[in-house]
Amino acid sequence: MSSSYALEYKVDTFRESLIGDALDSDKLEKVLNKHAEDGWALKAITSADVKGRIGPGAVEGLLLTLERPRR
Repeated sequence: MSSSYALEYKVDTFRESLIGDALDSDKLEKVLNKHAEDGWALKAITSADVKGRIGPGAVEGLLLTLERPRR
């Protein structure tokens, strides 16, 4: 595969809060736009339990799979 067509991927977690508040679509949009500024495009979005900021438990969140041409 030519390096001009090689892709790289990144997986980012998105969660609203420690106590499981509803996900904020405006906040998610800002996160996606920030990644887009760095050349990342959303490939997939998956609902998952993601590690909370404190303690061993998990909270509902999203896994964002992003891709861009390899630099």
